[in-house]
Amino acid sequence: MTTFLEFEKPVAALEARIVELREAAGEDVDLSNEIQRLELKSAQLLASTYAALTPWQKTQVARHGSRPHFRDYIDLMFTDFMPLGGDRFYGEDNAIVGGMARLDGRKVMVIGHEKGNDTQSRIKHNFGMGKPEGYRKAIRLMELASRFELPVVTLVDTSGAFPGIEAEERGQAEAIARSTEACLALETPMVACIVGEGGSGGAVALASAERVLMLEHAVYSVISPEGCASILWRTAEKAPDAAGAMKMTAQDLLQLGVIDRIVPEPVGGAHRDHAGAAANLSSAIREELEMLGGKSAKQLQRLREERFLQIGTEKKRRRR
Repeated sequence: MTTFLEFEKPVAALEARIVELREAAGEDVDLSNEIQRLELKSAQLLASTYAALTPWQKTQVARHGSRPHFRDYIDLMFTDFMPLGGDRFYGEDNAIVGGMARLDGRKVMVIGHEKGNDTQSRIKHNFGMGKPEGYRKAIRLMELASRFELPVVTLVDTSGAFPGIEAEERGQAEAIARSTEACLALETPMVACIVGEGGSGGAVALASAERVLMLEHAVYSVISPEGCASILWRTAEKAPDAAGAMKMTAQDLLQLGVIDRIVPEPVGGAHRDHAGAAANLSSAIREELEMLGGKSAKQLQRLREERFLQIGTEKKRRRR
């Protein structure tokens, strides 16, 4: 059953009416024409609504509880997934999952955030907020990928790294920095995909690749809109204004050069069609890996260096 967001209320009303008509229809009452008319109207309204989402509405879509997460993409896109756990220093972190897999027969190392799909799994995976041992595990897996010449694919979906005291005691900032460094030093192709929320350093630590993709309704920013609003206006109620000012949507970030490609989502968002979203993402990743396949380690590292150094340069020149 679809959970409707606040801005989807008109669509929800039409869907509820369609359900009522289907239940009322019987052998003596033919309501097929009316149902068909309402279904068409609902589809058109859904398409027009999602074609004009505000940054705050996109943030709500990116956080939708039914949106596909790491394990969903593993099941829909990859085969022969072999999870690898532990950082060999402290322990296992269920917020960051990774292992070897095949993408259309190509061997890859896939790493990403897992938020969970229900209360129990969300608690288990700490809502996708990685701890130091999670980022150190990611470093270990990237080093393995370099050793065995495997491309790395990351699926980023986190509100940010875990901010708890115990994480800070175990070196959260250092682990994030080292993970970012490992991305930049990787000797094999790397494609990062922002599939939901890309929050702060917790996202950058798995997204410092030569090619950064982003789903159409995902968001990527240094801080959440609520956090930004609390700092600037002393109230989280200004989150919609903050979301607009932060340029955190895929469309804004592509224009700024922060990401390289927008991957279309099914009409109504990825949460309405997991298989469709996975198919679009899988196709985009395959194309990027094909393009990067013939490059040497030095060329790949140079590509990463150049793409990050060039972010914002056009804007700076215009200001001068």
